[in-house]
Amino acid sequence: MSRAIALAEASVADGGGPFGALVVQAGAVIGEACNRVVPDADPTAHAEVGALRAAAKALGTHLLEGCEVYSSCEPCPMCLAALYWARVERVWFAATRADAAAAGFDDDLIYREVALPLDQRQLQIACSGREAGQAPFRAWRAAADKVPY
Repeated sequence: MSRAIALAEASVADGGGPFGALVVQAGAVIGEACNRVVPDADPTAHAEVGALRAAAKALGTHLLEGCEVYSSCEPCPMCLAALYWARVERVWFAATRADAAAAGFDDDLIYREVALPLDQRQLQIACSGREAGQAPFRAWRAAADKVPY
């Protein structure tokens, strides 16, 4: 955890947000990152996402089963979803999302919004072209060489 916190502090010094994360497998760090949202002009450049990308690249797989993530702060909804997709075993965090909100990083709106039906969300989201959108799924189901998620 001390490394995740050190990454977060280094991120602040480098113009990023106060977040750091690392992925550990069998006691070894296989990926780490800090928040790069502002320096990279990338809204997805969160510490957990960067650490997952580094770990997946190091292991040569998108599945990080058996890995643990150490984060300087409770993951936001986007990072939480990425952690689920990566199939990590456990996530440890230092500061809470309430601590992050007190510093200006409030994710409560997102947590509330994703629980609502599409037509009740602030962000306008609607289905369009559903029939045509089935073609990629038909191709996926028919592909003999696909790698399951």
